[in-house]
Amino acid sequence: MTTLTAFTVLVVLVALERVAELVVSQRNAAWSLERGGRETGQGHYPFMVVLHSGFLVAMLVEAWVRRPEVPAALAWSMLALVVASQALRWWCIATLGRRWNTRVIVVPGLPAVTSGPYRIMRHPNYVAVVVEGAALPLVHASWITALVFTLANAALLRVRISTENAALRTLPREPAGA
Repeated sequence: MTTLTAFTVLVVLVALERVAELVVSQRNAAWSLERGGRETGQGHYPFMVVLHSGFLVAMLVEAWVRRPEVPAALAWSMLALVVASQALRWWCIATLGRRWNTRVIVVPGLPAVTSGPYRIMRHPNYVAVVVEGAALPLVHASWITALVFTLANAALLRVRISTENAALRTLPREPAGA
């Protein structure tokens, strides 16, 4: 198997993982809404979907069109970061449980989660997104995609994190040790 084919398989696996995330997200969003959850930030959501979908396509197009030489050290180190970002993402999903989804939905009365990776930082899932956004394309030296996605995602995250912080301010804090 060529490195380009292996990279394509990796991106397809990440895309399938995203489909699994969407299934979990839709189930969890329905759970939250059934309990009186309120959604905010709907305006930026379509842009987020297009950006993240385009990201997966763009890195494959870049890799197949440019066919860059890929130093093994770059490929393996970036792959390690991709795996670490996936682990962090799923730690976030597991910690939030039914409250995790790809939208900004808060259920009144439920405290903000401050356990797991949220004990260490406020938005660990976005750390995973940022790391993956740079590292995944660089597994195959698709630096144009890494750069463009990173810049566009930074603009999106400014809006997203502001929206999420405003929504989280409406919740009580989780009791210590929970």
